[in-house]
Amino acid sequence: MRIATWNVNSIRTRFGRVVDWLVREDIDVLAMQEIKCRPDQFPVEAFEQAGYQLEIHGLNQWNGVAFASRHEMTDVARAFEGMPGFGKPVKGQEDVQGVGPNGLPLEARALGVTVGDLRLWSLYVPNGRSLDDPHFAYKLQWLEALRGNAEAWLDEDPDLPLALMGDWNIAPLEGDMGDPSFVPGQSTHISPEERSMFASFSSVVEDVVRPIVPDGYTFWDYKAGRFPKNQGMRIDFIMGSRAFADAVTGASIERDERKGDAPSDHVPVVADIDPSLLGGTFEDEYDRPMVF
Repeated sequence: MRIATWNVNSIRTRFGRVVDWLVREDIDVLAMQEIKCRPDQFPVEAFEQAGYQLEIHGLNQWNGVAFASRHEMTDVARAFEGMPGFGKPVKGQEDVQGVGPNGLPLEARALGVTVGDLRLWSLYVPNGRSLDDPHFAYKLQWLEALRGNAEAWLDEDPDLPLALMGDWNIAPLEGDMGDPSFVPGQSTHISPEERSMFASFSSVVEDVVRPIVPDGYTFWDYKAGRFPKNQGMRIDFIMGSRAFADAVTGASIERDERKGDAPSDHVPVVADIDPSLLGGTFEDEYDRPMVF
């Protein structure tokens, strides 16, 4: 079974590439970020024709998260407990947007689903913008609330196969940052506060890809020839609980997806799972034939 995450940077622009990659690489579940559209604007038909079901959470042309899965998705959540809001309400979406505990409107940055025995989250962590921007404080608050939820979920069920997947907008180690425009002490993504926050998740989840793929970036800016120069950063992660990590048999960073026509500036990150190591009822579901 193959689980993946990909910041697609506008699904309406790139749905052909995404669906082609899903089928070609035999992906079972894909968490997407930055879809940049509402559910009614999402190119659903292309995914359904390839045999994928969808869960979509988007409010406008910014942010947005989604799942494409060959298997049934249940227990859908479009926010986690205590998730803070930011900015102003999205016009026309106030009824579905919701408000965070800080009284500000919730952005479309989190989507949780259950697939078989797996509890999966597609997460688009706030960028932070700059160290003195209110968005930076929002980023840290958002992550703190997420960590608190992850702790609570695993306290309740220590054997839960949980994965927090997506664009974390943090390069946690020195070797994860190769973009010279990011300057220590001046830039987000590499600040001590962000790296400390990322490290604090290690008490509940772990990076299941790094032990198998120790090197490699997941994002290269479109500007200044960053990709041919390999001046990227590693900011997209699959963070799994112990039960999830124990079922991982392989992983990859799909660098070639940054090539070709109209690529996203991020590439997919993949974890291979042995369903027999998960227990429960998922093995029966996994044998269901694909549809094209």
